[in-house]
Amino acid sequence: MRTWRAIGLMSGTSMDGIDIAVLETDGETVSRFGPAALHPYREDEVALLRRAVEEARSLTSRDARPGAVADAEQMSTLLHAGAVRMFLDANGIDPASIDVIGFHGQTVLHRPDDRLTIQIGDGQALADETGIRVVYDLRAADVAEGGQGAPLVPVYHRALAAMLDRPRPIAVLNIGGVANVTFIDGIPDPYACDTGPGNALIDDFMRARRGEIRDENGGAAARGKVDEAAVARVLKHSFFALKPPKSLDRNAFREWVADRAQLAEKNVEDGAATLAAITAATVATIVPHLPEAPRSWIVCGGGANNATLVRMLGERLAPARVETAGDVGWNADAIEAQAFAYMAVRSLRGLPITFPTTTAVPKPMTGGVLAEPRAAGRKRMSL
Repeated sequence: MRTWRAIGLMSGTSMDGIDIAVLETDGETVSRFGPAALHPYREDEVALLRRAVEEARSLTSRDARPGAVADAEQMSTLLHAGAVRMFLDANGIDPASIDVIGFHGQTVLHRPDDRLTIQIGDGQALADETGIRVVYDLRAADVAEGGQGAPLVPVYHRALAAMLDRPRPIAVLNIGGVANVTFIDGIPDPYACDTGPGNALIDDFMRARRGEIRDENGGAAARGKVDEAAVARVLKHSFFALKPPKSLDRNAFREWVADRAQLAEKNVEDGAATLAAITAATVATIVPHLPEAPRSWIVCGGGANNATLVRMLGERLAPARVETAGDVGWNADAIEAQAFAYMAVRSLRGLPITFPTTTAVPKPMTGGVLAEPRAAGRKRMSL
């Protein structure tokens, strides 16, 4: 089977920057992990993305690009193109050696029950700017067929877990802005869903209170006291009683948690501690909905860098073993970018990336739109 060399690009709901990674794969197994990096956003870039998310809340068409949404799409596309060029230069990689780029884009709205998901980012323009073909818009086909459109990464988690010697069942827990879990126990298709809020609420709280983009390593939460009554109130939300598959928008719990956790009344440390405990507790609510309780949990995504959150997960998920992706030899910060490289290759091969057991789509679905770079000499994009 042919091996493809692919780049994956991921800009998540945490909005810390563009994750970029190289992966060599046939779309089923992983042959080699390449370099990875983060291209961080500036504060003004984050501000525009956040405005786009706010303006997108009222959209009813996935093609609509009003005001800040259009501006953010152009900016995001250019930033991704620049990130690819700098990454290739920094690692001495010939662009001609890259077969495809998997481009997630930036989610500004995810409302699958209305068959609506919007990831901004111009895939054709990215192909033109980089000279490399691009697979993009990877959620749309699933949502159009009635799926949740998320989580997408489980098909890659399955490939990673196949390389791992750990007691089964294994749960791979990705904590980005939203948290999602993949259950792996030898069944043919991965079994997965969103579990609840991830880093988004903590990040937003720290930004509002201290102007910081995150609770670095969970330091503030470590000094605070968890309001267990607030955690219990948050867990009464109907989402946690739903069986998988299920998915969330980044802002789905913002008002609910702010009200039920009474965040306005808490100092920074107690607020951060309570929000971390909410994330851990909402992850634990998924265990009764899984085919059986996992024996091993592997935490990846930005949440793996929050030591306080990882400790809380260990307490909530005991007696299961909880480790970070770094503990098992994975690059915790690169997994989502690697996943979009992997899915781009699967898309080119016509292999499914979503399944009834991950997104509730009626049948296994491939996805993505292919953009081939157009002839040189075109007019380049500019802000």
